[in-house]
Amino acid sequence: MRARSDLIEAFSSFLQFEADRASGWVNDRRLQKSMQRCCEQTVVKTEPEKYWALHWHKCWQTEQNAQGDSTSGTGAKRQRSQAHLLAYLQEPCYWVAYKSSTRFTSTQHGISDCFQIAIAQLEKVLKGFNSQQGFDLKNYASTTFRSFIRDYLRQRREVDICTDWSLLRKVSQKRLSAALAQQGLTEQEIAPYVLAWQIYQLIYVPTKRTGSRQLTAPDEATWQAIAQQYNRDRHSLNNTGTVTAQTVETWLSAAAKAVRSFLYPKSVSINATRPGQDGGEFVDSLTDDEQASPMGELMAEEAHTRRAQQQVQLTDVLAGAIAQMDAENQRLLQLYYGDTLTQKDIAAQLNIKQYSISRKLSRIKKSLLQTLSQWSQETLHIAPSPDLLNQSSAALEAWLTSRYAS
Repeated sequence: MRARSDLIEAFSSFLQFEADRASGWVNDRRLQKSMQRCCEQTVVKTEPEKYWALHWHKCWQTEQNAQGDSTSGTGAKRQRSQAHLLAYLQEPCYWVAYKSSTRFTSTQHGISDCFQIAIAQLEKVLKGFNSQQGFDLKNYASTTFRSFIRDYLRQRREVDICTDWSLLRKVSQKRLSAALAQQGLTEQEIAPYVLAWQIYQLIYVPTKRTGSRQLTAPDEATWQAIAQQYNRDRHSLNNTGTVTAQTVETWLSAAAKAVRSFLYPKSVSINATRPGQDGGEFVDSLTDDEQASPMGELMAEEAHTRRAQQQVQLTDVLAGAIAQMDAENQRLLQLYYGDTLTQKDIAAQLNIKQYSISRKLSRIKKSLLQTLSQWSQETLHIAPSPDLLNQSSAALEAWLTSRYAS
């Protein structure tokens, strides 16, 4: 892909794809004239590209909350600003898509697919960008585009790499019921599946490692145990017939396929005819409502649980580090964070110099930061960096304040 030749083209042209590769640039005459007119009216001597990127983003930001209508023209101005930014961010989006598609070698999504996944989130990128923090729009967009692509592919791959038995372990009863209902089953027909799934969760799941996505099918003895327990508990259902181990396995296999279909619906062309109708297309019934995918919700729940577990671990690690300190340092932390005394007051109370208090507190926090950094590398596999240390320092300060306040 060739780089764009000048400033006007950078804000008015769009990538053209051919065989999953960028084949060139297509100029938008309207945007070209708009950009040319702006450049003639405003002379920018230093970093013109950065200037116009911030200019169009500021215009977009100013106009996004205004009520645009045909008389005021505000809506048209916002669309023009967004179109210029859409053109400007074509290159970073392409290179992120290129790297992402090659990194996820197991995915069927090519460069153009990844590009469309990312560029469709342009508005979220523009909303999240804050020029006051000194970030470069291209760099920020690249990071955000990469996150969108990674999360999308991770959700799709999550279903691909999970076995049926892993999905049944992950799914909630509510989603299982919804998945079976989507297959056309009634509430009465769903009940035996749910009971069999509950017993599967009770008997088989606790025996397996929780982190595995490659959970294998239960063995014959386990199926027999699940069937026996089902027959003991079936009195709660209207259907009183006994079942065999093979029947339970068939039910749960069907339930897993329903869950997979529910979490990972097949793609359908928006121009395809709607089922059961001679005319009309799917596109005619689409709305603008954004709904989170069930798989996305499931992964969000897992991420929330994982973060909560990590928070508990981190608290234990830091609390353990403090417990190993000598009594003098522990008392110093209590006076500073628990009793909220100033360094001057602590120095007077302990009858030592204030600068000594400052140095001791710095050494204590440095020691705790090292503990925090080591835990991050070993548990989260995050390498230390200046930005991470700054964030960790602020997080540690908040943690100490909260711990001693409570």
